[in-house]
Amino acid sequence: MTSRIADMPLDEQPRQRLARHGVETLSDAELVSVVLTASRGRSTLDIARSVLSDGLLALARRDWRTYARVTGIGEANASKIAASFELGRRCVIRDTPVDDPVRDPERLARTLIVRYGHHVQERLGAVYLDAKHRVIREREIYVGTVNSATVSTRDVLRHALDDHAASIIVFHNHPSGSPEPSAEDLLFTGKLEEAGKVLGVDVVDHLILGSNRFVSLKQRGLM
Repeated sequence: MTSRIADMPLDEQPRQRLARHGVETLSDAELVSVVLTASRGRSTLDIARSVLSDGLLALARRDWRTYARVTGIGEANASKIAASFELGRRCVIRDTPVDDPVRDPERLARTLIVRYGHHVQERLGAVYLDAKHRVIREREIYVGTVNSATVSTRDVLRHALDDHAASIIVFHNHPSGSPEPSAEDLLFTGKLEEAGKVLGVDVVDHLILGSNRFVSLKQRGLM
């Protein structure tokens, strides 16, 4: 049974409640419905409930170019949802001062989760630091398959030399959502540390990113 927003009492409609009581009073489905346009006889609330069938986190990880075609929600609505999530990510990322030294992995990892935790393919990159542990540059180095990212330690360290970095923090996401390190993760980290010593580049940490949490191999005592 469809739920036409126009049939609801005016003070119960999502846009009216948002205006009167604030965005925090709306459910996930109501928030999504606010940015949508009704289509093919479906109300925005019905469309919102449909796209949220697997949860909000899954919605954030959608490839919208494919999802719009498969579900029939329309390119315009798919674009609006994708844009809303991207604006949220950018707010978090740009709120992080780039000149502050990186003293612990928590703040950096939270920013990286926003940027990479929603991807359905593995992405490996590194944050290159100067002698005072200030960020010189963040680089995405490799995009892999759903299950693995095969990348050479040479690719990571070459950029460290290019950027005149004193140290690096390497990171990659796990599309499964779980940040628990694999045997391959530990093997790669060990090789990277050894290669870094030869070149005089300190490998400070390896952050593994899940959907909403992370693992620091340094904190785990695994490097």
